[in-house]
Formats: sequence, C-alpha cells, structure tokens
Amino acid sequence: MTTLGTPLSPSATRVMLLGSGELGKEVLIALQRLGVETIAVDRYENAPGQQVAHHARTLTMSDPAQLKALIEAERPLLVVPEIEAIATPMLQQLEDAGVVRVIPTARAARLTMDREGIRRLAAETLGVPTSPYKFCDSLAELQAAIDEGIGYPCIVKPVMSSSGKGQSKIDGPADVQKAWDHAMAGGRVSHGRVIVEGFIDFDYEITLLTVRALDEAGAVQTRFCEPIGHLQVHGDYVESWQPHPMAPAALQKAQQIAQAVTADLGGQGLFGVELFVKGEQVWFSEVSPRPHDTGLVTLATQWQNEFELHARAILGLPVDTTLKSAGASAVVYGGVDAGGIVFDGVADALRVPGTDVRLFGKPESFVKRRMGVAVAHAADIDTARRNAKEAASRIRPRRA
Repeated sequence: MTTLGTPLSPSATRVMLLGSGELGKEVLIALQRLGVETIAVDRYENAPGQQVAHHARTLTMSDPAQLKALIEAERPLLVVPEIEAIATPMLQQLEDAGVVRVIPTARAARLTMDREGIRRLAAETLGVPTSPYKFCDSLAELQAAIDEGIGYPCIVKPVMSSSGKGQSKIDGPADVQKAWDHAMAGGRVSHGRVIVEGFIDFDYEITLLTVRALDEAGAVQTRFCEPIGHLQVHGDYVESWQPHPMAPAALQKAQQIAQAVTADLGGQGLFGVELFVKGEQVWFSEVSPRPHDTGLVTLATQWQNEFELHARAILGLPVDTTLKSAGASAVVYGGVDAGGIVFDGVADALRVPGTDVRLFGKPESFVKRRMGVAVAHAADIDTARRNAKEAASRIRPRRA
C-alpha cells in the first residue's frame, strides 16, 4: 500500500521533475492533486511547470555537477526526467548509490534520451521491426549512408532532440547539406551525430500510450490507452485525435511491440510509443518514457488523462486507461517572436462546442513555438478534429 504524506511537512512525498514545460506542468498538477510536494527544474526561470510547483529550481541539467548537487540537496523520493538534455550518466550513478529512484529507471532515461540507444535496443536487441537506419558523425558519413543503402527519400534527425527539432526529409542530393546543418542546429546537446532512416511508405503514424503500473498484488502490469493518430509538420505535432481506427491485427502487433520495448526498459510510468502502420504491418519508431505531446488529446478523451496516469503509476497507485469520448487536439502557435505576449479570442475559442483550451504560460514566444492547445470531445473524431482546429484558429497571440 502506498503511503502519501503532506506537502511542506516532514512527512512529505517529494517528487522532482527535470524539465518543466507544458507536459511537465500537467504532471505537476496531477501530482499535487494527490498531495505530493513538487520540485520543478528547468534551464530558464518561470518555465510553465515552475509556475505551479511548490519549489522552482533553475540550472543546466546537462551539467553533471549541478545536477548531482541539486538532487543531493533536495533528496526527493523520485526524480522524473521530462526532457532530453539531462546528464543521464549522473542519474545512473545516483540511482546505483541508492540516493534516488529515477522514473522509470536511470537506464531507461539514458537509453531513451538518445535515439541511438533506443533504436539499437529495439532493432538489434529485441528484434522489433524498424525502418532501415545508420548513425553518422559527419556530412560525409551521412552522404555515404544514403548512397550505400538508405537511399532517397530519407529522414535525418539529431540523436538527441525532441518535438521534431532538427528533423528533416531528404528527397535528393541537393538536400543533404541543408539537412545536416538543420540537425546540428536542432539537437538538444551538440553531439555532431545523426540518425538517417530509410523512408517507410506507411498509411499512418500512431502514439500508443503504454502504462506500466502496479496491480493489487504489487506486480507490474502493462495497460494500453486507445491509439492516438496525429498529424506532423516538419516532425512537429500539430494535431492529434483519439481513438485512431486500426485493424485488429495491426493493433495487436502495436501492443506487442510496445510491451516488448517498455518491458525491457522496466520501471513504472507512462510511455509514449510511436509506431508506423501500413495495413497490418507495424514498425517501431521511437519511445518517450513520459507523457507525449500528442497525448494532450487525453485531456478531453480519457477518464484519467496521460498526466494523471503517469502520476499514479510512478507512485504505485491504480490506473484506469478507459476512453471517455472521442476527441482531438490542435496546437496554438506563438505567431510572433516576443516576450510576455497576450492572447485574444479565447472566449471565441471556448464557444466552439465541446472544447477546452490550455495556454501554457511560456514567458517567451516564437513564431513556431507551441504556446497552447485546444482540445475537443465529440461523438466522432472527424467532428472533434474540426472543432479543435476551429477553436485553435480563433486564438490570436500578439505582442502586449
């Protein structure tokens, strides 16, 4: 039985999030509803999660010395990585020394923060179907990998990035230099290393939210949410919807792949497993050991959204992945490069039937920075998608 304490008291159950963007903010809120004392860490002050946590800390999380000093000073029960740019070898050392428990595990955090680690695990250790791939340390190696088997078209990504940053499609030789430069600029940590993937002619891409939580006997049990479909532009999600219709055989294969990958990573919590699907064929793409941006749709669709599922699972509490309604989400971009922007049209957006809005509170806006999201529930996903997009379009960010 899990015992939870009282925040800001000697009995407090303390959880630290490393990364406090919009997804971390929702996890922090879910934890606080369960009486958990929260510590929000980010590289810049007043990050969205820091605005709602009990404690806010600002530091360079990729610096091992800074990270070690913070964790040893705060002594949280759990450390929850939420971004890629973290000194994961230090997390491994601290976990091995018994200083802290990392979610889902320090090994999982290390493997999944780096595309190379997780791709080699999936394809080479577990034998899970993936696209053909090569890792490259230079422009010359990238060109050679394409010429010697990957071919055109192909996808290039930094080994360490998120939300499509640094990702691009190469259609021919003229695109290679530009793709390399884009990857170097977009990586969270400058490793000078990329993955180039052969292009899969898939019908659609899904996120399968996979939850590893304790059952009544205290054993880890894997549960799945209904599949989430999503639309990406330049590797960045702009819309998502749930449930995405799938052939039963494809759904079964997707769940088998997700179970195999997450079981090897171990620990407890929610994982966002990305998969390509064509007919009844399924290929593994990536996995995040934490809530996924496409899963923002679950704010409108599930009895327990992905953030509540993650909070419950990491604390050893029961979870319920039941779908409540069909729904969709649509991104609200900043539209301008400015600090402290304002949002017009929020009331108009909320007049669209069945909608809700989340404005993330990011202190600085960029033209293509995700500053909010509209979510909608409806009787079917087509209506939900239409309403979510309409609500998002009515929100007009501008300089103050």
